[in-house]
Amino acid sequence: MTSPIAWNWQTGERLLALDDPEEWDAAFERGERSLGTAAIGLAFNCTLEEASPRIIRAMQLPDIAQRGFAFTAAGTAARLNGALTPELYAALRAEGPGRRSIAVNAIDDTLTFVPFRRLPTWLKCWSVVSTVRNKLDAWRLSSSYAVTDAWKAVRRR
Repeated sequence: MTSPIAWNWQTGERLLALDDPEEWDAAFERGERSLGTAAIGLAFNCTLEEASPRIIRAMQLPDIAQRGFAFTAAGTAARLNGALTPELYAALRAEGPGRRSIAVNAIDDTLTFVPFRRLPTWLKCWSVVSTVRNKLDAWRLSSSYAVTDAWKAVRRR
């Protein structure tokens, strides 16, 4: 474990190297600033079981930027472990998978790095919905470009 003297909770310096869940807990109790950043460090340096409860607590922080970092930590955990805990899946679901959700990148990372067969049912359904939506958007844009190009060609005559 790295010496806690090295952590700078005000600037976030060295927190991506945090490997001590108890230090994160103590900082949470003190109300430190960069808990979401430190949650990413836990995702990198601790087991999923150790990091998961702290990531979930960071997802509930009042500071929106730090909450965003907590969701980044969940995506990082999915990348590194190829799975998430049931509690992390529940937290992602509670935030919502839509395009305007703060969890959108974490959900995308989960869909990319967790095997489909290991996803919960709601996330499998979202995977299908988002794939269909993306395909429809691509078709809509292609047809829009074709119409625009045709219109330009007609106007040139």
